[in-house]
Amino acid sequence: MYTPPVFKPDRAASLAFAEARGFGLACAWDGGKPIASALPFYLTYANDGTPRALFHVARHNPLVKLAAGLPGGASWLLAVTGADAYVSPDWYVSPDQVPTWLYQAVHLTGPVRTLSDEELAVQIDALSAKFEDRLLPKKPWVSGKMTAARLEAMKKAIVGLEMTVEEVEGSFKLNQHKSETDFAAVGNALALQAEAGARDIAGLMREVRPQAFAVMQTETTTPPRSEQ
Repeated sequence: MYTPPVFKPDRAASLAFAEARGFGLACAWDGGKPIASALPFYLTYANDGTPRALFHVARHNPLVKLAAGLPGGASWLLAVTGADAYVSPDWYVSPDQVPTWLYQAVHLTGPVRTLSDEELAVQIDALSAKFEDRLLPKKPWVSGKMTAARLEAMKKAIVGLEMTVEEVEGSFKLNQHKSETDFAAVGNALALQAEAGARDIAGLMREVRPQAFAVMQTETTTPPRSEQ
């Protein structure tokens, strides 16, 4: 991932973003073309601190054959993206600006192995628990609500996978390199857009540089000196 230093988050922030998002695009190379699937995942950590991303795919998914230990096994990429938004040059205070796109993205890279049946059972429960927790106070769904026969049939239809994350790359492009005046002007314009992604980016910009918006607010509310 190409990331100018000003947009590059640290490793901890990148992993926290990936875990919070919990959904990405798993990509592998089959020797002739890329193979990819969008899927939910969660992170765990080995005793030495190495991150591990766990997910599963349908048994007939071409990715299954590309897991480590099978022909074509190699490092995979798990691309995780968040909100994104287009920025019009007209929104800047300064002249001679160009269109751009703001976004957050993290790439996790590493070899992938197939999980055992016992590990898959644990993964199913851990993955569902992660997202069911977001629905509280709803009583969480658990696999135990299914009949044993139906649960077993479901597990046979999928393959659990685990990526040992060897490389973590992130890019949080939020116009950090712009002046406070331009930064706040774009953030305020994004906050007024209909797209949820634009408003999400506006919120992130306020978290990154709240002082920029405070300065603009002061400038727009302070009367001219002749009126004071």
